Amino acid sequence: MKFGVVVFPGSNCDHDAFWTIQQVAKQPVTFLWHESHELESCDAVIVPGGFAFGDYLRTGAIARFSPVMESVGKFAAGGGLVLGICNGFQILCEAGLLPGALTRNVGLKYVCKPVQVRVENADTPFTNACSPGEVLTIPIGHMEGNYFCDDATLQELRRDNRIVFRYASPEGELTPESNPNGSLENIAGICNAAGNVVGMMPHPERSAEPELGGIDGVKIFQSMVGALASR
Repeated sequence: MKFGVVVFPGSNCDHDAFWTIQQVAKQPVTFLWHESHELESCDAVIVPGGFAFGDYLRTGAIARFSPVMESVGKFAAGGGLVLGICNGFQILCEAGLLPGALTRNVGLKYVCKPVQVRVENADTPFTNACSPGEVLTIPIGHMEGNYFCDDATLQELRRDNRIVFRYASPEGELTPESNPNGSLENIAGICNAAGNVVGMMPHPERSAEPELGGIDGVKIFQSMVGALASR
């Protein structure tokens, strides 16, 4: 199997994701330049965090027009695994691969700290190494992480079990205090209807080794490896 990590001008978590896949998950990985349509026969694509194109206009609004995103869209439509992390989640929403939008945090402040997220759906290619209701500690670092969608979309996400992660207390309780950005219903990550595209605001690559203070994030990458191996 082979992973690809997309690189935009302003990406700053691309090398972190690359390192985690190569050194922790022990899988082949390559960088995918934003100006290229070529996905280099990758089996999974990571759209990483950062500030693609400086977040000008609004987060993800320019990056979604990059040639590589046209190819990522076709890849996803064909069942390819796509994981958007933080800015990557924002880009996937702008590109129409996921519904809703990420808006300014409540309080209008950049938030950077470890948070707890509860696994709402463990039956995805990105969470199969987790247990339903399991609480993971994974860092966040964003200014626009406040997830919002209209009522019809929210009903659809609930009905089809497409809310993958929710911000929670260490005990797994959904409280206002555990919601770091004001996201609707504490939503921290969602998937598309087919389940092969996931966007999440927390950074699993920042909690994949003991030296980083935790290893809960590695379960996301282990899940992807397991899902690809079983295909």
